[in-house]
Amino acid sequence: QAQLVESGGGLVQAGDSLRLSCAASGRTFSSYAMGWFRQAPGNEREFVAAHRRFGGVTYYADSVKGRFTLTRDIAKNTVYLQMNSVKPEDTAVYYCAARISGTYYSADAYDYWGQGTQVTVSS
Repeated sequence: QAQLVESGGGLVQAGDSLRLSCAASGRTFSSYAMGWFRQAPGNEREFVAAHRRFGGVTYYADSVKGRFTLTRDIAKNTVYLQMNSVKPEDTAVYYCAARISGTYYSADAYDYWGQGTQVTVSS
């Protein structure tokens, strides 16, 4: 059974850095486009970052552009989200997801989801 498992979340202070990992198992996701979303309490799940199915271009939400970086290690079947200069408004549960097709910023386009990892940024 295909599975995505996030890790790396925690409690950090504003301005700190954090790296989230998303390990895939049960199948090879090399042909999938990977993305990160987040959801804060009372808010809808929102797009954070994603890349194209076969790489080449990475998209970021305006709120994280210049601070967050999505990378992928195909050999390890793992995707990362490097979060630098974090802010209190980055506090949320972060989810990684995989899609074959569809709009990169739409959660509905994603076929597989992880269980999420909590990131809390204190001021």
